Amino acid sequence: MKLARFTYPYSGKESYGVILEAEGGKILDLTKFSALTNINVPSSIRSLISKGLKIEKIFRKLTEKSSGGNIKRAMVDFEHVILKAPIVNPPKIVCLGLNYKDHAEESGSPIPREPIIFMKPRTAIIGPEETIIKPNFVQQLDYEIELAIIIGKKGKNISISEAKKYIFGYTILNDVSARDIQFKDGQWTRGKSFDTFAPIGPYITTIEQINDPNNLRMITKVNGEIRQNSLTKLMIFNVYEIVHHISRVMTLEPCDIIATGTPSGVAAFMKPEPKFLKNGDVIEMEIENIGILRNIVVER
Repeated sequence: MKLARFTYPYSGKESYGVILEAEGGKILDLTKFSALTNINVPSSIRSLISKGLKIEKIFRKLTEKSSGGNIKRAMVDFEHVILKAPIVNPPKIVCLGLNYKDHAEESGSPIPREPIIFMKPRTAIIGPEETIIKPNFVQQLDYEIELAIIIGKKGKNISISEAKKYIFGYTILNDVSARDIQFKDGQWTRGKSFDTFAPIGPYITTIEQINDPNNLRMITKVNGEIRQNSLTKLMIFNVYEIVHHISRVMTLEPCDIIATGTPSGVAAFMKPEPKFLKNGDVIEMEIENIGILRNIVVER
């Protein structure tokens, strides 16, 4: 299933729901549906994940005890809501660098023998259609499409064979980077930590809907031009290996976000010259079975 977090534009009320693809992609507002059926549901996506609950079981319980009329009354059209980042306050955002061989090669870096990890602050998170702010002193703004893992339960020293049990689902994360600052500093934290430098969304797709996260098509377009076109199977460390390695370092917690690295095609290493992001650029990132994450760059 796909989960979305959203607000109603006139009231500002926040809710979340399930994407009903069989109904033309409408959203079933779970808060509203709960009120109609008198069945309690978690108040937010984060609460759902933190309690270790499965949305499939909750949805089945709601629909079994509800009439078709209640389902219709709880449906919302996309044009009547504003999609937000599916998780806004994760305990942590852990990112991988150089996790695709072709990206390591285009950057002139050696292939890592172990995952290279760094952190992004949660204050960098924005949602679909929200603005990526390019500070006027940043000259080399870049994009990076990444499959993001949403952790579903607490774990430490997780084995590769058990890793799937700790994953709730997946979303898209754009690891926006100020390359001039990143390369000048020699480490990555400052250049990747500006506010708005972690767009995520548009949905969380649960593991039940993605049979193999290690073989998903991923595409980045800037102003309609394809810049990145790859598959997650080209990762050096796959999804389950990543969870294993990171859990050896730090305890993973529900709602943690792990960005798994980006393939080749980033702006910094384009030939014959880089094509960095500028004011007004539209970035669209699509990962198979998840959706399209769209954001616009504004310089300030």
